Amino acid sequence: MSLFFPRSGPCYDGVMFLDTHTHLDDARYNNDRDVVMARARAAGVEAFVTIGCDLASSQAAVALAEQYDGVYAAIGVHPHEVRHIADGWYDELRRLARHKKVVAYGEIGLDYHYNHSPPKEQQERFREQIQLARELKLPIIVHTREAQEDTISILREERAPDVGGVFHCFSGEAWLAQDALDLGFYLSFSGIVTFQNAARLREIAKTVPLDRLLIETDCPYLAPVPYRGKRNEPAYVVQVADRLAAIHGTLSPADIGFRTTENAKRLFKIA
Repeated sequence: MSLFFPRSGPCYDGVMFLDTHTHLDDARYNNDRDVVMARARAAGVEAFVTIGCDLASSQAAVALAEQYDGVYAAIGVHPHEVRHIADGWYDELRRLARHKKVVAYGEIGLDYHYNHSPPKEQQERFREQIQLARELKLPIIVHTREAQEDTISILREERAPDVGGVFHCFSGEAWLAQDALDLGFYLSFSGIVTFQNAARLREIAKTVPLDRLLIETDCPYLAPVPYRGKRNEPAYVVQVADRLAAIHGTLSPADIGFRTTENAKRLFKIA
């Protein structure tokens, strides 16, 4: 089944938005996924990338991309989940990558906050998955938390700039932003940029060249103000655009929507 919802509602002067990081397979949408998608369309959200975090969610991402117009898939294994990688996983990911709506490899990276997978194993699997992304010629979606130095080192050593990609839900230091940009990566900002305690992040966001800027929700997580604490959803990516426009001062939300959509289409090769 392919569902398409008309473009209507409070989009800015006809400009549409592209949510570059969603988890539309999450069980929290099981009872109203179609309604959530319709609400996003009404808010002006044109397209979505839904993200794999392990083999099952990668398969689910591809299935959702088949089901919905405007939904694209990323496949890969999140650092929390790499301890579960088993024989055959990479072969199945290669198979999934052949689908025409798979546009990226991720989210992959390092997360030393929880260490659900041991750091050494995270590093090894991060290297393997960058190598696989290079084999598949797919840009990568990078997750990094409390692992900035190791993340940048591994990206350099494994020649990740060959395929490029994005640091999703960026919340790192200013030096990390610059190093990521120097490697040719994009930076994506989420609802965190709307939080009251995110003044430093807003200052960093202001320095990102407009041709390297992306927006996302990371839904169902990290709902922006004024929805903080509630289930996040793709319609709320407009709040991220609003705040980025305010940060830049001379730009409108429509400007942010246009520029970030064009950037996402260029990175993910979406027509």
